[in-house]
Amino acid sequence: MTTLAHDSATLTRDALTVLQPGFTGTTAPDWVLRRLGEGLASVGLFGRNIATPEQLGALTAQLRAERDDVLVAIDEEGGDVTRLEVRTGSSFPGNLALGAVDDPELTRAVAREMGRRLAECGVNLNWAPSADVNSNPDNPVIGVRSFGAEPGLVARHTAAYIEGLQSAGVAACTKHFPGHGDTAVDSHHALPRIDAGLDTLTDRELVPFRAAVAAGTKAVMSAHILLPALDSDLPATLSPAALHGLLRRPVADGGLGFEGLIVTDGMEMRAIADAYGIENGSVLAIAAGADAICVGGGLADEDTVLRLRDALVTAVSEGRLSEARLAEAAARVRALGEWTRHSAGPRAAHGIEPAAGVGLDAARRALRITPAGGSYEPVTGPAYVATFTPDANIAVGAETSWGVGGELALLRPGTGTATYGRQDVEDRGVPALIENMLDTAADRRIVAVVRDVHRHPWMADALDALLTARPKTVVVEMGVPQAPPAGAPHIATHGAARVCGRAAAEVIAGVGAGDRPGD
Repeated sequence: MTTLAHDSATLTRDALTVLQPGFTGTTAPDWVLRRLGEGLASVGLFGRNIATPEQLGALTAQLRAERDDVLVAIDEEGGDVTRLEVRTGSSFPGNLALGAVDDPELTRAVAREMGRRLAECGVNLNWAPSADVNSNPDNPVIGVRSFGAEPGLVARHTAAYIEGLQSAGVAACTKHFPGHGDTAVDSHHALPRIDAGLDTLTDRELVPFRAAVAAGTKAVMSAHILLPALDSDLPATLSPAALHGLLRRPVADGGLGFEGLIVTDGMEMRAIADAYGIENGSVLAIAAGADAICVGGGLADEDTVLRLRDALVTAVSEGRLSEARLAEAAARVRALGEWTRHSAGPRAAHGIEPAAGVGLDAARRALRITPAGGSYEPVTGPAYVATFTPDANIAVGAETSWGVGGELALLRPGTGTATYGRQDVEDRGVPALIENMLDTAADRRIVAVVRDVHRHPWMADALDALLTARPKTVVVEMGVPQAPPAGAPHIATHGAARVCGRAAAEVIAGVGAGDRPGD
């Protein structure tokens, strides 16, 4: 056995400090509480950890009783990606809807209300906003999570979001540096590659991140993407050129001058785990300049934490990781924890006026309605909602409900709903599927709900056949509205949050705001 020349207790503590693990259950497991006492300084929460706001508040209080500066992180983007409302859908539209409205004050107000709710529950670090410029409309993982395809627009809304969130005492973690928007591969499954030159990256991808740093974002999350213009061998999360050489480098020397916490995207994602393994990947990430290792979306157990802790300690003992670099990373984690101890937590929510309706207001303003021919005839009786459902990406999760069927049924009782996926089309064929849909709908008006129809040929084929058979079908696009509008009318919601579905249902039924039963 190698004899360590280092203070093993300090090394072990620092190695635990840089981890941001997840866990299962709606109360903290004993192992989490025990490791908090040994140096663990952060945890990540997911939908599996949340039942109600009251339960979440009790959970964070339980964690904070062990360590009052613990970073309690969550992936709460609003829109399609929600953990607070993982089963019902979000009360806030996502970034694309906010970008479509293009009112930074509205974005700031939405983020402030989101931050207020998180702070009230004891969450003090949000892995948001996404500052990716969605320049590739075929992007399978960003899409509506981006404010848009224009760098300046994304930059001003990224800054507004950060300011709103942090005004409520919740640290923002801007992602996915240096920009995940020009990819056609989901890094949850494989390693994406962006072949844009450095000039393009500077003028496009980096613009929102410079705005984020200027706005004072407390953290930045790295992306598992390969950008040969920066590093021909290593993805950004593992690349000293991307993290230390670009993100940390002073502005005067051409860098972004960021001095806060650098957090990795989930290390269990296959872009890293398959090629490097999470232990070696974590060592390489810290060596490259990352300060915190996010792990726990899929791996949520004590064994994972201990393996990563020991891998970091061993790397220091073998000279593959600088002891000073590990200590620096741990110090940055503790510094953010100290900021949250004074600025965050339930008390941060006090004094901020609740704005319960701001999300729905934003969703209504984000709607873009394209009529077909003459004036639109609202649905006055029961409708039939046919939802064409693509495979959910991992960031969104399959458990989060979406669509307009439930909201429209509240306005037009007797409305029926059905979902159709790619397998349904492949198994039955488009003609048979549409014939069955028409028989089921009978004389009810059909509402076709799609999501990124431009990316799914099976969905486009089925929609075309339906519109040929029923030209008065209302089409609701709840993804990126890239395909030409079709339907009577075509409604683009710019996201699939619950409030987006409600806003669309109001238009379909021809009712005004507040006319829904119970309002």
